Amino acid sequence: MGAYELGRTLGEGNFGKVKQARNRATGEHFAVKILDRGRVLSLRGADDQVRREIATLTMLAHPNVVRLHEVAASKTKIYMVLEFVNGGELFDRIAIKRKLSEREGRRLFQQLIDGVSYCHGKGVYHRDLKPENVLIDRKGNIKISDFGLSALPQHLGNDGLLHTTCGSPNYIAPEVLQNRGYDGSLSDIWSCGVILYIMLVGHLPFVDRNMVVLYQKVDLR
Repeated sequence: MGAYELGRTLGEGNFGKVKQARNRATGEHFAVKILDRGRVLSLRGADDQVRREIATLTMLAHPNVVRLHEVAASKTKIYMVLEFVNGGELFDRIAIKRKLSEREGRRLFQQLIDGVSYCHGKGVYHRDLKPENVLIDRKGNIKISDFGLSALPQHLGNDGLLHTTCGSPNYIAPEVLQNRGYDGSLSDIWSCGVILYIMLVGHLPFVDRNMVVLYQKVDLR
């Protein structure tokens, strides 16, 4: 990473850390996701998840989606140089304010839908939309992030549907739980609806400590 001067740690995940970085030539700031290759290769499905996120972000260029600028690798690390979004997560904003005004919620939701619609137009289905994966920049605009569970057209079955159950329990769509195949765009829209509910009401629509009971509440059959 000779072109970049690495700074403070912004966050940590299963496979490594995200650090703030500055381009030595331009002074521009970025977020660098540093992944441990050994850790990625040791966890089942993790290598595919990383490859999928890189392939997906390479396709996307939208004001409300985090940009991937470049990827580099060494024998032990993978470096993803991403757009630096310094306003925190949407989750944090809701937690601080308890709930958002209808005016602010409308504006942020419109941006969320714009970004999600763009992704769907490119054949990308996020499949893990939640306030923790929606970042806010210094101007108060949304940036959708974390495409590790995303699906592309080649992941569709012969029936034109997705069949992998994934997502975060409180945001997952009913049809994903039914194991009969689902439309990735519709399941993303369900998650967007849950996010809108949280923004305006201040709490989740479906809550239970027991996962079985929680999924019974979500599954509307």
